[in-house]
Amino acid sequence: MFFNRTLIRHYHKQRPHKPTKALLRKRIPFVTDLKDIQSPDEALALFHDYCETGGFKHDYPSYSSLIYKLARRRNYEAVETLLQQLQHYNVKCKEALFIGLIQHYGKSGLPDKAIELFRKMPSFDCYRSLQSLNTILNTLLENGRFNDADEMFKSCSKMGFRPNAVTFNIMIKGWLAKGEWDEARKVFDEMHEREVEPTVVTYNCQIGFWSKRGKFSEAKTLFDEMIRKGKKPNAISYALLMECLCSQEKFKEAKKMMFDMEYQGCKTRLVNYGILMNDLAKRGNFNEANSLLLEMKKRRIKPDVVMYNILINYLCKESKAGEAYKILVEMQVDGFKPNAATYRMIVDGFCRNGEFDEGLKVLNAMMMSNHCARVETFCCLVVGLIKNGKMEDGLFVMEEMVKRQMCPDLGSWEALVASTCGEDKNGHVIVTDLVSSS
Repeated sequence: MFFNRTLIRHYHKQRPHKPTKALLRKRIPFVTDLKDIQSPDEALALFHDYCETGGFKHDYPSYSSLIYKLARRRNYEAVETLLQQLQHYNVKCKEALFIGLIQHYGKSGLPDKAIELFRKMPSFDCYRSLQSLNTILNTLLENGRFNDADEMFKSCSKMGFRPNAVTFNIMIKGWLAKGEWDEARKVFDEMHEREVEPTVVTYNCQIGFWSKRGKFSEAKTLFDEMIRKGKKPNAISYALLMECLCSQEKFKEAKKMMFDMEYQGCKTRLVNYGILMNDLAKRGNFNEANSLLLEMKKRRIKPDVVMYNILINYLCKESKAGEAYKILVEMQVDGFKPNAATYRMIVDGFCRNGEFDEGLKVLNAMMMSNHCARVETFCCLVVGLIKNGKMEDGLFVMEEMVKRQMCPDLGSWEALVASTCGEDKNGHVIVTDLVSSS
């Protein structure tokens, strides 16, 4: 659903960073210079330039910083070369480097590389903790390698690992994501057999499995079991049940559950209001949705950008881009900065309504805020503006595309040619100039 994963991510607020010893250390020249470089080739060149400097020797911070930068750019050939150098020069490595690389391999769809690196870690004189195991299991499951993950999970003892609650949770989530309830329950049963205490997350992922399938009775049974076992439900636990009730058109019951949760000692969070907001907006009850926002403010629960985006999303879908724009203004008055998604939805909404002048105004505000629209949005604006006789505005949008290294589609060029050649025989010159500049 539009709101679910985003709100749950926002629920876990990041704690402020405390000063660490690492921050107090003397800055390393190479690492400092590397921060300003984006190109992988330039980064490697800088690395070699420092090598040629008399008396300078790269250590772990230098290698790890460069490896992270190369991995983000998916230059894994260079990463492999640097890993070989780490071994050759016996550079003592930290586990964090390999955990980060395993995650990068996973995001790049290279699970075999992730497995290979996990197995090689001891050859770098690096201790593998449960965090490494949990990372590789999660990576394998995210890449659909259930059998490999299951085999590795079953081999934990042979590798010297004693799985913890996080390990079991990863496996349970993996099987549930595949729709394998029986397999997930086997892992849950094994958790009890090994005397590993289930956590709220253990129950929540199972409650979520049934909630997303509209099986409220099964979800509630697990919820009650969690309480009996002495585990206190959190805001996510209630949100999952509320989502299930809303899917069954039981909004009032979901709202009652949200207010009842505080009597059970669980504080209402944004994720709970988000469930209600999404349901109201989805059903077109925008007045009620606005009332819910006011209710939140009265209860001193501050909405966030995601909450506003829920309203904006459905208003635009209902061809009410003008009302969505009012929400955008309200956000800013309340001290919230719209994000890229906020602007994109409204610009696209105006374009769908044929209100290209309004769309251009929002696009300008978007670019002023250092956000960028999609290529499709730019092209739609170009065609709409030109066809409505706004040649200058259409050209402006095309120029902005070129600045961002975006290529206008055929429809944009055709609209420009049709408009210019209809009135100006030299119109083709403008098109030629734009094509050559892009």
